[in-house]
Amino acid sequence: MSGVNDIRSTFLDYFKTNGHEIVPSSPLVPRNDPTLMFTNAGMVQFKNVFTGLEQRPYRTASTAQKCVRAGGKHNDLDNVGYTARHHTFFEMLGNFSFGDYFKERAIELAWNLITKEFGLDAKRLLVTVYHTDDEAFNLWKKIAGLSDEKIIRIPTSDNFWAMGDTGPCGPCSEIFYDHGDHIWGGPPGSPEEDGDRFIEIWNLVFMQYEQLTKEERVDLPRPSIDTGMGLERVAAVLQGKHDNYDIDLFRALIEASEEATGVRAEGERRASHRVIADHLRSSAFLIADGVLPSNEGRGYVLRRIMRRAMRHAQLLGAKEPLIWKLLPALVQQMGRAYPELARAEALISETLKLEETRFRKTLERGLSLLSDATTTLGKGDMLDGETAFKLYDTYGFPLDLTQDALRAREIGVDLAGFTDAMERQKAEARSHWAGSGDKATETIWFELKEKHGATEFLGYDTETAEGVIQAIVRDGAAVASASAGDKVQIVVNQTPFYGESGGQMGDTGIISSDHAKVEITDTQKKGEGLFVHSGTVVEGSLKADEAIALTVDHARRSRLRANHSATHLLHEALREVLGTHVAQKGSLVAPERLRFDVSHPKPITAEELKVVEDMANEIVLQNAPVTTRLMSVDDAIAEGAMALFGEKYGDEVRVVAMGQGVRGTKAGKPYSIELCGGTHVAATGQIGIVRILSESAVGAGVRRIEAVTGENAREYLAEQDERLKTLASSLKVQPADVLSRVEALMDERRKLERELADAKRKLAMGGGQGGSTDAAREVAGVKFLGKAVTGVDPKDLKGLADDGKSSIGSGVVTLIGVSDDGKASAVVAVTPDLTARFSAVDLVRIASAALGGKGGGGRPDMAQAGGPDGSKADEAIEAVAAALAS
Repeated sequence: MSGVNDIRSTFLDYFKTNGHEIVPSSPLVPRNDPTLMFTNAGMVQFKNVFTGLEQRPYRTASTAQKCVRAGGKHNDLDNVGYTARHHTFFEMLGNFSFGDYFKERAIELAWNLITKEFGLDAKRLLVTVYHTDDEAFNLWKKIAGLSDEKIIRIPTSDNFWAMGDTGPCGPCSEIFYDHGDHIWGGPPGSPEEDGDRFIEIWNLVFMQYEQLTKEERVDLPRPSIDTGMGLERVAAVLQGKHDNYDIDLFRALIEASEEATGVRAEGERRASHRVIADHLRSSAFLIADGVLPSNEGRGYVLRRIMRRAMRHAQLLGAKEPLIWKLLPALVQQMGRAYPELARAEALISETLKLEETRFRKTLERGLSLLSDATTTLGKGDMLDGETAFKLYDTYGFPLDLTQDALRAREIGVDLAGFTDAMERQKAEARSHWAGSGDKATETIWFELKEKHGATEFLGYDTETAEGVIQAIVRDGAAVASASAGDKVQIVVNQTPFYGESGGQMGDTGIISSDHAKVEITDTQKKGEGLFVHSGTVVEGSLKADEAIALTVDHARRSRLRANHSATHLLHEALREVLGTHVAQKGSLVAPERLRFDVSHPKPITAEELKVVEDMANEIVLQNAPVTTRLMSVDDAIAEGAMALFGEKYGDEVRVVAMGQGVRGTKAGKPYSIELCGGTHVAATGQIGIVRILSESAVGAGVRRIEAVTGENAREYLAEQDERLKTLASSLKVQPADVLSRVEALMDERRKLERELADAKRKLAMGGGQGGSTDAAREVAGVKFLGKAVTGVDPKDLKGLADDGKSSIGSGVVTLIGVSDDGKASAVVAVTPDLTARFSAVDLVRIASAALGGKGGGGRPDMAQAGGPDGSKADEAIEAVAAALAS
């Protein structure tokens, strides 16, 4: 039972037996918490349940949750590989009670699991409680029979958990395992607590208070339980190991790394194998959950993880991309528990291979420069920050890789100097930004933003509004007025026009005053919140500071809204049909169509697309209201909104929700809930209909969907219907019978083509114009059939040659096919009894030379060539005959 997979299943089975709902791991990209970069604990997916903002059909649950800690507050990246228990990816086993049982049952369940199911020696266990939690102290004595010295009171925040400055909170109780006095370290709370003898394996959180303000705390009406047990840590205990990297899962991955590199995981090489094993897990699972390497956000963290592993592969001597080759070992170990890993295996493999191929070029150049820069440095020295920044800024060599590369030599990096160099570079860039061209033009928007502030957007609630012109920009400069014919960009204090962002195109329409009219052809966001309306003055004269009316093109905006809402429905349907690894990677919401890209490792089949389209249209037909509300990030989390990767969210966000799920995991639940700043329909019925037009590839592991809605979809379907009716009329059948009629015609055509080909072959062999080559003749005791033929496809010449061989029994056949453009194809066939004397390859090359060509090839019994001069067909035949006679 000590294998990692057995431990995981035993844990879940134990809690299932004890009445808990087994809930699948949530994705590593939190759906309900845009404040988190990655899911870093088992309770993340239950936040809204704990706060009472979400109701579920169960009151107790258990999970094996995949977690990543490699960015932000929880960042273990730099320690991974060099310690016994640091990981970027880990599994958190947990059980949860949402107002059901509390401390006594939680302690009883925990103690019975680890001492009876897992069979741990109670003498090696001790626990901690918060120093004022007498209830927990007494329960441990009662249930576990622990002595007072085995229950340690901890007065610090280490044993008091809080969700935030306000909200649910409560004391903790941690269970520790004593690895033995042969390892240095003391129990928690002692001066030696940082040692490795006593290792925490399970944390029980007793959520019993609500923090109202910094000073005020009240009892929760329904106290809850949240626990977390590190699977890797408890596996080490159960397998008699002190080091997480010695458990069966990591041994399998490290052995695969050893086999691939030919380097044992010993001595100074041990850390590299450990880094590779750990980072392979986090990289693979992040990609499976829709994260792809990039230069910002989650993608940047993934790239750092991947490249750190790839750096260590290079240290082990790998000459070619290595990490992707280890993926099958990971899928074998963890694919059964996490099927998304197997589903996305192709995407993961290709992403790893491509990234390592690119990175090796950067790595080779950076390490060479780093070696030159540190030649005179020794143990305890510091690389100056200016050089580290140059490596990063000029040569693309990340700071953390510089630090990692110097770690073995015990050389540090002057981080303050690095930061100073970066700030100087930013300041210099700002000072030179006014250079020339487009960049110079763009600076004006920052100046206007500083002067007037951000534009207030009114377009969620209205398509018309009044405003005051704050600036008129013409040819890149602010002007006091503009006249008919001028192309201008207008900034106002408030607008109903949507500025292009999030894939949705900007609005068009009319801006007018008492004296002027401007046709707006585009609206863009500039300088962090400035809406810029681009257009042409078509009437009168426009002045700064005057009042204007703004009217959005209603018909166009309506189509944009429908298409944007449809992207949400299709996105959710794709996740339901293909898996939760699907994540949006870019979109275009235009008035006539919609397009968006999603992560998926292979083409989406026609059957899958049909299901996706059907699911989206089911929500359309519900005519369900679309709620779009502006709220704080915390409130958005409470709504369970899904944050799209790559989007930036401020203190306030918009939560867009629509529809009720009909099938799959969404059946009976809210269908689509996303954080989105775009404009949407008021009810799904306004979308009209969703019709997918195409699916295609746009890059490694990324597929593109194009679709139309509403009137555009109706027009598309009408055109298709008209084409079908026209075709049916031409075929003189009903539209329903078109397919069977076409299939019959295709069968008839194929039959006629075969008959025609046979006729051509017979005609060619019986009625050519070759003069003396019309019939077989004898050349030097060998039957020779030579013919020049026309109107025969070159690919049919070999078949004719076979017929010729059959007709003469023994001999050589030479056929020259002459095309309409005067070029020639030559085929020479030799019967099997003569291939020892004559090679068809040699003979066809002679024919080709006579036709003005070169070469030719095939087998001794059949060869083919060509030439540019078909008028020399007879000469080519006679050249072959002459070769037979020589």
